[in-house]
Amino acid sequence: MKNSLTVYVLSDSIGETGELLARAALSQFNSVKYHVRRFPFITEEEQIIEVFNEARKEPSVIIFTIVIERLKKFIEDLGREYNIPTVDLMTPALDAMSSVLQFQPKRESGLIRKLDENYFRKVEAVEFAVKYDDGKDPRGIMKSNIVLVGISRTSKTPLSMYLAHKNYKVANVPLVPEVPPPKELFQKDSRRVIGLVANPIKLNEIRQERLKSLGLDNNANYANIDRINMELEYSKEIMKKIGCLVIDVSHKAIEETAGIIIDHLKENFGDKVFD
Repeated sequence: MKNSLTVYVLSDSIGETGELLARAALSQFNSVKYHVRRFPFITEEEQIIEVFNEARKEPSVIIFTIVIERLKKFIEDLGREYNIPTVDLMTPALDAMSSVLQFQPKRESGLIRKLDENYFRKVEAVEFAVKYDDGKDPRGIMKSNIVLVGISRTSKTPLSMYLAHKNYKVANVPLVPEVPPPKELFQKDSRRVIGLVANPIKLNEIRQERLKSLGLDNNANYANIDRINMELEYSKEIMKKIGCLVIDVSHKAIEETAGIIIDHLKENFGDKVFD
């Protein structure tokens, strides 16, 4: 009876799943000295040969989470040649799912890593939108992929959050006649600045509802139609100076406006839209 074992974990990603399973299984064997050695990002046969040359020197087991058929078969063939047990963690799960779904898996390495990277980019974009919402910090203008400008209640914040979930870093800046716009607005590439306007009557309705929700008098200047028209004219002057795309959001859903913005960016920047 052997009282030591080395488990080699091979993965085309980071190998956490294989290592967790190896340690869970090893915990069932009391008084056994063991080592778990993880080898992530396996993409070539030469890497696998190096692992087996180490593994053949000691009592060992190979656990792998590799989906590329060629590499999977290579591991199994070497395992038989060197008389080292190999454990394929992915194939049974893939086969079971494939039998139900009635189509074959991609067998493309690194997909979960790509999903993780996409998730963290999205989180970063959402945090960015919160940090640079409503002109809180003009420094966000130069760091952003998109800058939204417009007067109050032109959907800047909800649009920022929607675009953030598409991985875009968005800063939004309110345009108020009494407050000079930040100089950074005129330094930013105008193709990345988007002006938002809306029908004054629509804005009047929205602002009145906003005042009601706050328990305030809906006759306040904020919801006055003349005031709204003045703000809109001011905002259009600023947008003209910037030379940016202007979108009327009066009768558009957030998704529709976002689609226009994304198409505009792709048309102007192509693959460099997130740079």
